[in-house]
Amino acid sequence: MLHDRTTLFDPVRLGALSLSNRIVMPPLTRSRALPDGRPGPSAKLYYAQRASAGLIVSEGTAISPEAVGNPDIPGLWNDEQVQAWKPVTEAVHDAGAVIVTQLWHTGRASHPSLQPGGKDPVGPSPLAITGLTFARDGRTPHVRPRTLETEEIPAIAARYGQAARNARAAGFDGVELHAANGYLIDQFLQDGSNHRTDRYGGSIENRARLLLEALDALIDAVGADRVGVRLSPSSTFQDMTDSDPIALFAYVLEALAERDPAYLHLVEPGVFGDDSAQRPADGIDSAWVRKRYPGRVIATGGYDRERALAAVGGGTADAVAFGRAFIANPDLPERLERGAALNEADRATFYGGDDHGYLDYPSLEAERLLADLREGRAQPVPGLELVSETPPEQWHQAWAQQHASAPARP
Repeated sequence: MLHDRTTLFDPVRLGALSLSNRIVMPPLTRSRALPDGRPGPSAKLYYAQRASAGLIVSEGTAISPEAVGNPDIPGLWNDEQVQAWKPVTEAVHDAGAVIVTQLWHTGRASHPSLQPGGKDPVGPSPLAITGLTFARDGRTPHVRPRTLETEEIPAIAARYGQAARNARAAGFDGVELHAANGYLIDQFLQDGSNHRTDRYGGSIENRARLLLEALDALIDAVGADRVGVRLSPSSTFQDMTDSDPIALFAYVLEALAERDPAYLHLVEPGVFGDDSAQRPADGIDSAWVRKRYPGRVIATGGYDRERALAAVGGGTADAVAFGRAFIANPDLPERLERGAALNEADRATFYGGDDHGYLDYPSLEAERLLADLREGRAQPVPGLELVSETPPEQWHQAWAQQHASAPARP
């Protein structure tokens, strides 16, 4: 339990990760990577702009070509990708922040257009997700996945381990195992999507086997104190359901506690993918987890300043992650500490596109300087022209390019 005077802005240690504050940038898919899985050229500035976070968790990063489930997402399965991530992690470290990468296998939540050779995606059972998915050329119905053979599954866990070693070589401080939101590991966990009868299906212990094998591979690769795990026990995104979620996630928490990872990243009830949903009355939340799990907890989903302060001050979370708020507010910790107004995120620019909606959200420092320039209270920044008809977001982006190595810190 935290001291009752602990605040969101105090430092905290999560395993081997020393955070300057308890504000976390969670994994945010932006679909701006290069076709070969290298992070895009603007990723360095995008993450450096947000380096006043206590912890940055990168966008979901595929462990193999078969793990890809969205267009233009990055990977960590080859050396070219490792080398391309190095400038990103260096920029974040130069700004004084900690960054881990979220390791991702989308499983059945993919499409043949994104798979090597146009093959069907894989899953625990031959059950398609209802609704639409992302394909190479737009939105299209999900396809029925190919059922993984029993003997194929250990190799997937091994790919997680190799991706973790690649992450450390790329300069990441640790890794986060994506076991949430209806992707491969979550698909194995929950019996709504896992109808297997082998040692990876049926009982809770069997359905949790892939999660624990992947986690053990990560621990073997980089150490438990540099591994986080993300879970979403109450999310129904991508058709996730379980007949007894309380028993399932109680077992998972017990197994995690035995391994003592750096942190558990919990998606609170009331989150549906990248949007909000009605919070179920019986949802598994951070208060429920805190009573059953002795480790460190990052909570995410639906938090504003006051709820986050209450969660940390009251001890239900060690840190709080803000998703959409970090997209639109690169200096979110300063805004939260000052109680300043927040920019609204432009949902139309979440996935794909150019730097609009990616690099051009203004910081408080940029807003102050632009106002001073326009009122004649400051000298122009060398190399930047201030023209009265120039849209503010274009000026903010140019200013950020010049200040990429020194983002504002609270």
